[in-house]
Amino acid sequence: MYLTIRKRTVLVVFACLFALCLIPTGVSKLASTPETVSASATDWGLSFGKDGQAPVANASREHLEQFDAYYMGNPDEKKIYLTFDAGYENGYTEQILDVLKQHKVPAAFFLVGNYLETAPDLVKRMVEEGHIVGNHTYSHPDMSKIADARAFEQEIEKLEQGYRTVTGCELPRFYRPPQGKFSEENLKCAKDLGYKTVFWSLAYVDWYNDKQPTREEAMEKLTSRIHPGAIVLLHSTSKTNAEILDELLTEWREMGYAFASLDELTKKG
Repeated sequence: MYLTIRKRTVLVVFACLFALCLIPTGVSKLASTPETVSASATDWGLSFGKDGQAPVANASREHLEQFDAYYMGNPDEKKIYLTFDAGYENGYTEQILDVLKQHKVPAAFFLVGNYLETAPDLVKRMVEEGHIVGNHTYSHPDMSKIADARAFEQEIEKLEQGYRTVTGCELPRFYRPPQGKFSEENLKCAKDLGYKTVFWSLAYVDWYNDKQPTREEAMEKLTSRIHPGAIVLLHSTSKTNAEILDELLTEWREMGYAFASLDELTKKG
């Protein structure tokens, strides 16, 4: 009996010591050093359940709110917030803008520096037709690897300067992390700069130019997974998106959805 208790005690002590070794030290909830920022970096992720229901994200709405960050709107309102990411112009944005104008649908375009420099007329048209232009950073880096607040700010500010040169206006304060890569420190930096961070609750693989989804594939994904409060991410480089957008907006409306601007999503009170 004595030996049995002794062995058990040794095992328990060893297990406790081993567990203590696994607990990281010096890691705060908002990391502030390159090492801890790297450790807390995350890829935005969604898990879908039943059709028509909002997905589960790897950060809750409540947790994101403290950083002025969003991935969907009110889950009780059948509203859609339509957004496009654009790293470059691929010849389809004019058609997309035509369809948005025809349907009177507001959208947000998250642009990088290359787009501002190579397609200034389209940027001006976005603004003139009432769409939001958001900050997708100047050079589209993995922002979660940028631990220094000033370096983060420079990526953001350079895009602001380019937008000011093209439009003569100040860039709306909406930020989308490139590739959906982020850390809590990034979210805090964006908030400190006056930005709202905008993720998404619905997207699909539409960015490969040489492997575009068929109309049927795109429509099935985008109609079956739509849900109240959805922030939808599409890429304006997609030929399929340009071709289906008229049909897609019509279908969503027939399903009882209305379209709203990010300004409404982030409005307080």
